[in-house]
Amino acid sequence: MKKFDLIVIGAGSGLDVASAYASQGKKVAVVEPGPLGGTCLNRGCIPSKMLIHHADIAQEIRNSEKFHINSELGEIKYREIIEEVNDEVSEDSQNIEEGIKDSENHTLYRTEAEFIDNHTLDVSDAEQSEDEIKADKIIVAAGTRPFVPPIEGIEDVDYLTSKEALKLKEKPEDMIIVGGGYISNELAHFFDAMGIEVTILERGENMLKHEDRDISEKYTDIAQDRFNVKLGFEASNVSQEDGRVTVEAESEERVEEFKADELLFATGRVPNTDNLKVEKTDIETGERDFIEVNKYMQTSVDHIYALGDIIGKHPFKHAANKEANVAMINSFAGNRKEIDYTAMPHAVFSSPQIAGVGKTEEELEDEEIEYRKATYKYEQTGMGMALKEKDGFVKVLASEEGEILGCHIIGPHASQQIHEVLVSMKSGSGNVSDIQDTIHIHPALNEVVQRAFNQL
Repeated sequence: MKKFDLIVIGAGSGLDVASAYASQGKKVAVVEPGPLGGTCLNRGCIPSKMLIHHADIAQEIRNSEKFHINSELGEIKYREIIEEVNDEVSEDSQNIEEGIKDSENHTLYRTEAEFIDNHTLDVSDAEQSEDEIKADKIIVAAGTRPFVPPIEGIEDVDYLTSKEALKLKEKPEDMIIVGGGYISNELAHFFDAMGIEVTILERGENMLKHEDRDISEKYTDIAQDRFNVKLGFEASNVSQEDGRVTVEAESEERVEEFKADELLFATGRVPNTDNLKVEKTDIETGERDFIEVNKYMQTSVDHIYALGDIIGKHPFKHAANKEANVAMINSFAGNRKEIDYTAMPHAVFSSPQIAGVGKTEEELEDEEIEYRKATYKYEQTGMGMALKEKDGFVKVLASEEGEILGCHIIGPHASQQIHEVLVSMKSGSGNVSDIQDTIHIHPALNEVVQRAFNQL
């Protein structure tokens, strides 16, 4: 058995903690069976956004006629796009791995980690001679994996999750996507822009059901104009014949069949706690088996900390990076820094983009919090007119005293537009006056944010 100062399970944001320890001369073990860099780099944020940028360009060309510019979208070199993006991602991942292997303070175990007890991990499938390792401190950052519902026939068909979809080299004619969340809609945007006919099966009343209802309803209208969206349908049976997949889906009124070359499940994610055998430890898990942590990112076992998607708080890379910093400080120097999720934002890189921070209107209603609200359309601003943007708007929720309770945006560059609101909520006064009293460049697109706040 080999002993370390720190064991990090997972090579995503947990690597930040590993690097900090190693820089102080501590001996660190990193346990990771897959490509280094975690979900974000290898099968999430980075490759998806690189692919989506290609979709954005294709869509701009197709929409140029509304600006009285006649253009024609020629050949889309689909395979080259997929290969280029994945080659770049693979190179980045390999560079991370080489850096760890060159470090005298890191030891990389290429295997799934399994707990034996509170201090010990089984790494017997790695190439190293030792079968077990232990450490004074352990960081669990092993993430999540796609959830595939146990639909009848699922074991007899070929299907994709987001992991495989980002590497799909053969361009299909059509695709069925089960699920209507953010992964579904980002991938639908890409595949549709590549010329693939997309059908989305969503069992709820709207797409992106966790967004503010006005955002969700507007996006649903847009998606229905672009994709074949079937709301209120739940997949109940799948089969495959001659390379084509058939999905039988049920609504309250009827059963329909849908056929396509490819079937993609975007139906949520589950934590990798079962693979880690956390039941052999005293680590407490909560709803859906996510690891429970306190405000110091500490689990129920004092020397074990956890971060990232596996704790089920905020499934974003920017959240995991924040959590890694807190876990690093507290595991190294004692619990002295609390996690602060104030103004935790999110964005959906669909078309149009969506971004949000704070409470939705439904949450305020459920919590019986009094509020005021205001909206402002992109097309009511100079830049919105220039962009001929008919759908986009900014929605603001605030208390009677002017405290910003939430802000939700749908439209071009929403993921950038939201940031001045984040700065106010986290580092400013958190009052609408921060935005109202700031001079905005005219006619920059950000005027739509200020004008929304000016309506309060």
